[in-house]
Amino acid sequence: MSASGHRDRGVALARAARAGNTLAMHDLLDHLTPYIARICTPIALDDGPDATQEALVAVFKALRSLRDPETLYGWVRAIAVREAVRVARRAARARPAELADVPERGDPQLAADIDDVLARLSPDHRAVLVLRDVEGLDEESAAALLGVPAGTAKSRLHRARSSFRKAWFS
Repeated sequence: MSASGHRDRGVALARAARAGNTLAMHDLLDHLTPYIARICTPIALDDGPDATQEALVAVFKALRSLRDPETLYGWVRAIAVREAVRVARRAARARPAELADVPERGDPQLAADIDDVLARLSPDHRAVLVLRDVEGLDEESAAALLGVPAGTAKSRLHRARSSFRKAWFS
């Protein structure tokens, strides 16, 4: 299925689900799961499945508030980012990871593993990095999704990239 066909299917399912079609709601959630997981996993890391589930529940509960089904994917992206950051923050309070804990060069624990490096960033830094470098959003759009000024998103992105490089090459 082409990207536009995939998008059109999601929009059609959202319209039907908003009209009360429970089968369409089930199909919509199945349809959105990979998209949501692609956003949540690099932000929430090991807790990505939990964040994905939380985002799906939020989509289910709030679908009737979606005014224009044509904006489905942007609306879902905002929910996924919000839930992934929330879950990641909750997890970070339970098990903080510090950049100072990066193993020394040559340590076998320092595998060239993006997830390992991402785990060393704060949830806020992971979120802006994913939105800009994975999702391809501009700074203004990323800032709007994160609910911060564009300058804050820009500085977080700079710090996230710098911290990522430091952790990757150390």
